[in-house]
Amino acid sequence: MQRVQGDPADLLKLAEGAFAGERDPWANAANAAALLFECVQDLNWAGFYFLRGGELVVGPFQGRVACVRIPLGSGVCGTAAARRATLVVSDVHAFPGHIACDAASNSEIVVPLLAGQRLVGVLDLDSPLLNRFGADDARLLEALAERLVAASEWRLAGIDGF
Repeated sequence: MQRVQGDPADLLKLAEGAFAGERDPWANAANAAALLFECVQDLNWAGFYFLRGGELVVGPFQGRVACVRIPLGSGVCGTAAARRATLVVSDVHAFPGHIACDAASNSEIVVPLLAGQRLVGVLDLDSPLLNRFGADDARLLEALAERLVAASEWRLAGIDGF
């Protein structure tokens, strides 16, 4: 993957190191967002939304001020959450119902965070470039999401269903 600085496996190793011995989901998500924003090129937003009160609520992130609440099924984040599937959007302006938190965003990738069958939230990355994200990015971010979910004790976060 040419747009991650260094080897993508290094990002996963750094995340594992940041998560080691820490069970708090907010702390782990904060460190993951910082690592992504630092290590992945061409981003203008990297962060998390968590399921609370039946909707996605913004969590730790790096970037400009974000939309605070996103209904399930709305926008790229809400659609990925409702489908429980990674969404890669080459041009967010062509995505029906896109929620524009930052007008500079042109492409987006959203990975659901699943603890077993339970949705706990989503990982969201935005880029000012069109067509920024692809299959390699999806695999890397899905692996990071799996590590974050496994490292965290979700009942500590007030996530729905825990």
